[in-house]
Amino acid sequence: MKSGKLDEELTRMSELVDHLESGALMLFNESFAATNEREGSELCRQITQALIENGVEVFSVTHLYTYAAAFLSHNEVQYLRAQRLESGERTFQVVPGEPLQTAFGEDLYRKIFERAAE
Repeated sequence: MKSGKLDEELTRMSELVDHLESGALMLFNESFAATNEREGSELCRQITQALIENGVEVFSVTHLYTYAAAFLSHNEVQYLRAQRLESGERTFQVVPGEPLQTAFGEDLYRKIFERAAE
């Protein structure tokens, strides 16, 4: 083993961005999830900001709240999230909405493990 997952992801990201030019589209799918929230968010924020400043359009799927919230003041940013009703029920629809500080893991945990305990 030469390096860890984070190092490998940084290497892949570096190779990708070397080929981008203004007008390109970059898609992130849970980038930097191999590290903690603070570090992953900061890495994503810096990379996203640099891409935007160079005319690259960025779409991200992320559970990193700090990363997503870093762009709340940007008028050109649109947020989408999985819809949840007040009851907590999932509709499996994607709707406009600002990022939330939870991924609702606790309710999934209860649903799965409370059933298993019965």
